Amino acid sequence: MEQYIMKGGNPLVGEVTIGGAKNAALGILAAAIMTDEDVLIDNLPDVRDINVLLEAIEEIGAEVERIDRHTVRINGKTIREVAVDDEYIRKIRASYYFIGAMLGKYKSAQVPLPGGCNIGSRPIDQHLKGFRALGADVKIERGAVIAHAIDLVASHIYLDVVSVGATINVMMAATLAEGQTILENVAKEPHVVDVANFLNSMGANIKGAGTDTIRIKGVRKLHGTEYSIIPDQIEAGTFMCAAAITRGDVMVKNVIPKHLEAISAKLLEMGCEVAEFDDAVRVVGKSAQRHTDIKTLPYPGFPTDMQPQMAVTLALANGTSVVTESIFENRFRYVDELSRMGANVKVEGNVAVIDGVKGLTGAAVNAPDLRAGAALVIAGLAADGYTVVDEIGYIQRGYECFEEKLQGLGAMIEKVDSDKDAKKFKLKVG
Repeated sequence: MEQYIMKGGNPLVGEVTIGGAKNAALGILAAAIMTDEDVLIDNLPDVRDINVLLEAIEEIGAEVERIDRHTVRINGKTIREVAVDDEYIRKIRASYYFIGAMLGKYKSAQVPLPGGCNIGSRPIDQHLKGFRALGADVKIERGAVIAHAIDLVASHIYLDVVSVGATINVMMAATLAEGQTILENVAKEPHVVDVANFLNSMGANIKGAGTDTIRIKGVRKLHGTEYSIIPDQIEAGTFMCAAAITRGDVMVKNVIPKHLEAISAKLLEMGCEVAEFDDAVRVVGKSAQRHTDIKTLPYPGFPTDMQPQMAVTLALANGTSVVTESIFENRFRYVDELSRMGANVKVEGNVAVIDGVKGLTGAAVNAPDLRAGAALVIAGLAADGYTVVDEIGYIQRGYECFEEKLQGLGAMIEKVDSDKDAKKFKLKVG
């Protein structure tokens, strides 16, 4: 069983380069099968979720060529079936993007209900509502979504709740529907904009991505393209918090600073130094950092995917911070693990009250999900003594070369898979 072992106490110092956005890549890879021509995608993160999705794309008959670790060529002309295999899909939530992609291209899709991290209820009712509004017959049978349409026809669709997944999924299907679809109350996240830009590069006609209303004029077919995925704002934010919690000095490179404004604002409130450059952000932690309050909200608000990383950073700030989670109800499952390290956090419903402590101590903890796992790692890097994080498969779903990048900043961390390796690590670092 792989785990991370680390010895905390070293401020992280240096430069780290951020990879492509996992959440953008998942939508873009699904959309790539919507043409019968070659699609070349680069700046692809080499993480587990992406690799599972590529296997699923290959399984339905598309040609998938890994040109290098971060570049893939996909051709959907050889797709044999519109039913996606259950084996891949239960592993990742973004599998539902196949519904919009295949419904748009083939007017038919059969996709198992998705898996992913257990961070709370994430119903797909808004996705199904959008597909039905476009004229599809949609039902759930034997754990799969089955959708068919004779023709997709444009519609005016108002999402009842702001949903990134539903926005991307319905946008993909509407790209090949007849007429102009208007999508209202949509998600504005950077990865929604990136998927829209990718579809436009294939010949789609999508306007308004990044605002409340997206207008999509249906086209007859899409063509091949070459496209580079945006940098990952959550990976960047994780390293920004790592700099802050270890009182380090880190230049986070290959980012779009505008996407990080909500995170930068909170670190500034805490007393950190944050400097923005064209494609980089430098974070300098301070010995005494202040408390602040956070409420997660859809973009451009504070991202739910950064809540655990910011909460562990606040565990070592002076005073009392209040963190309100308004997106997912199970996002505080890491708090018990953090308490084992000496943090003082009380959770009541969707609110965590964090009383800052002078220091954390190393402990054996479990990663309950992707972002919480990363948060426990950065807590371990700031803690006194050794910390072991189990269940790191969650972390590998969304972070490429996580321990190598941290090592490059001076962290004493290693991935091990036996007690013997853990003992070797302890002997090495002393």
